[in-house]
Amino acid sequence: MINGKKLVIVLPAYNAALTLQRTYQEIPFDIVDEVILVDDNSSDKTIEVAHELGIHHIIQHDINRGYGGNQKTCYNKALEIGGDMVIMLHPDYQYTPKLIPSMAYLIANNVYQVVLGARTLGKGALKGGMPLYKYISNRLLTFFENVMLNQKIAEYHTGYRAFSREVLQRINYEANSDDFVFDNEMLSQIVYAGYEIAEITCPTKYFEEASSINLRRSITYGLGVLRVSVVHRLCKWGLMKRKMYGPGGGE
Repeated sequence: MINGKKLVIVLPAYNAALTLQRTYQEIPFDIVDEVILVDDNSSDKTIEVAHELGIHHIIQHDINRGYGGNQKTCYNKALEIGGDMVIMLHPDYQYTPKLIPSMAYLIANNVYQVVLGARTLGKGALKGGMPLYKYISNRLLTFFENVMLNQKIAEYHTGYRAFSREVLQRINYEANSDDFVFDNEMLSQIVYAGYEIAEITCPTKYFEEASSINLRRSITYGLGVLRVSVVHRLCKWGLMKRKMYGPGGGE
């Protein structure tokens, strides 16, 4: 715990057998209270590795529910077991668990209620192996989103995220997509609800075992991001209503 607040790490896993141990072993258990792994119907030995590591909370989807669907299960379980702070950490070792204390303390000390690990703060993204086309699309999409959401966020597309319990209870993440655009919808909801978002520099690691979506799915994701940004602005102007901006239903 930090300042009496329970810290829960959630691991949305899909075919992470080769990287899960490296990720798990770097988690700072001096401050982390619980770890939840949700396996999205992997075809490898992710579940077996999770049991070998002694992860207490392991949930296995009987069908593949998608990246967003995986996160919904993660957050629901984190709220159920009383998490006051919840950090999503990808088990593919692309994000270092060593940033968990920095992210958690910002929330525990009531400085911010949402913290992102941003890969594009500084020059680490390309040095860490981010493909050039992904870097360029990341920058263009982020610029468009900042204009439409009236923000100055360095990166909307990182998967390294920390939330307070209040945020997870307030936003209606269950109304979001089960696909990759879930991440973007969630940030849109957080901004819409009036929360400020903190960011810290996060090193990037791209390697063979790290998960990454292909070009076709990247294009689908990009189009989804544009849609979310436009819908956000239209709802703010009162020209449209969407269930996703309504109250949440967390435990």
